[in-house]
Amino acid sequence: MADTGKVLVIGANGQLGIELTDALIEIYGASQVIPSDITASDRENFVILDVLNVEQLRDIVRENGVTDVYLLAALLSARGEQNPMWAWKINMDGLLNVLELAREGIIRKIFWPSSIAVFGTTTPKVDTPQETIISPDTMYGITKLAGERLCAYYAKKFQVDVRSLRYPGLVGYRALPGGGTTDYAVDIYHKAVAGEIYRCFLSANTRLPFLYMPDAVRATLEIMQVPVSKISIRSSYNLAGFSCTPAEITSSIQQHISDFQIEYEPDFRQQIADSWPESINDKVARRDWGWQAQYTLPDMSREMIQCIREK
Repeated sequence: MADTGKVLVIGANGQLGIELTDALIEIYGASQVIPSDITASDRENFVILDVLNVEQLRDIVRENGVTDVYLLAALLSARGEQNPMWAWKINMDGLLNVLELAREGIIRKIFWPSSIAVFGTTTPKVDTPQETIISPDTMYGITKLAGERLCAYYAKKFQVDVRSLRYPGLVGYRALPGGGTTDYAVDIYHKAVAGEIYRCFLSANTRLPFLYMPDAVRATLEIMQVPVSKISIRSSYNLAGFSCTPAEITSSIQQHISDFQIEYEPDFRQQIADSWPESINDKVARRDWGWQAQYTLPDMSREMIQCIREK
């Protein structure tokens, strides 16, 4: 049994949620983990939860003895631009609801993900440091910036133990794209394995930072397990894996699927990608809690293709 009460994952049906929930179950046992989302699932202990319904959230936490919450529910960058007011409501009110339960002492510890979307066109693009100009150009990025400041405020004002990572683009094979600008790097592998031409909504040389899902899950678990005394950043830690372009991913795929083809049809997501960094400096995370990415682009391509084929 874990040294916590039960663990609640909000947004367990999402790209990160699916794999993080499995990892938490492996650590704590299925009886200690409560997956939740707004749509149904056949997972053990699963509950349907709308994070905007604070009374429902409070009841689930109290009735199940939840102490730790992983709040993953969000509207991502591309979808957020299509419905910015809804993105603000889901991303901000959901976080506030969880932070308030922690302020009241009902929740002990929170994980909440931020994103490289907090950065903008005026941010240094190469080796973007932990402390820098933050000027997001999307509603998703604005909500992540506001969320970072809320987390830091609740930590300082109310001693809430909330921990956060600025994820780069996350790539995994178990879930289909969820509406993010970096999601091309998920879809491209599925199309390649299916023998289809991939039509990319970014230009060939658009360089962005990425993290393969096993590294993202491990980073999330690590930051939640380290002693509170080692957490110096209460907004959100920079996190880095590797940086690459659509052309480089294509070349990496072609090492395994030689006839794979890609066409470039940039759309509104190109402007979003152009506002983000090309590479991230995560030395503070490495200093504070020993973070180190393990996967490279060739590692990811090999495993993605193998796993999608098996799936």
